Amino acid sequence: MNVRVIACGNPYMGNDGVGPAVMARLAADHPDLDIVDGGLGGFGLISLMEGCDRVVIVDATTGMGEIGEVRVFHEVPPSSLFPMSLHDFGIAEAIAVARETGINAEIVIVGIEGGEIEAFSQEMSPEVRAAVPLACLKVLEEIKRE
Repeated sequence: MNVRVIACGNPYMGNDGVGPAVMARLAADHPDLDIVDGGLGGFGLISLMEGCDRVVIVDATTGMGEIGEVRVFHEVPPSSLFPMSLHDFGIAEAIAVARETGINAEIVIVGIEGGEIEAFSQEMSPEVRAAVPLACLKVLEEIKRE
């Protein structure tokens, strides 16, 4: 099974940098993983999903629970849970377009609640930093899931 991990987020936007933080830890601990930087998400995600049987997307969420809470979604959650650039569209919209273009990969999202995303900061909150190991574990579980 061809599984790709796509980490989304902006390391210069505080807690939105949790996706890249998870990516860095997974890449260091598991160099054999197919893990790519999805940047800010949006339209660029579509080509990253091509040719995959399963895609695990890692990103910060907003408004789903306590800061640092890690949740796994096997159905695409509402786009309102993901920070989104005003110049692009979000993860949920990218997945919808991918489906319309014939990409049928199973999509799993590992979301880490970031609360209010702080602009122009490279510092994640202690709660979000502490969630990185659990998020990595959840990603690995999804990669190995039958």
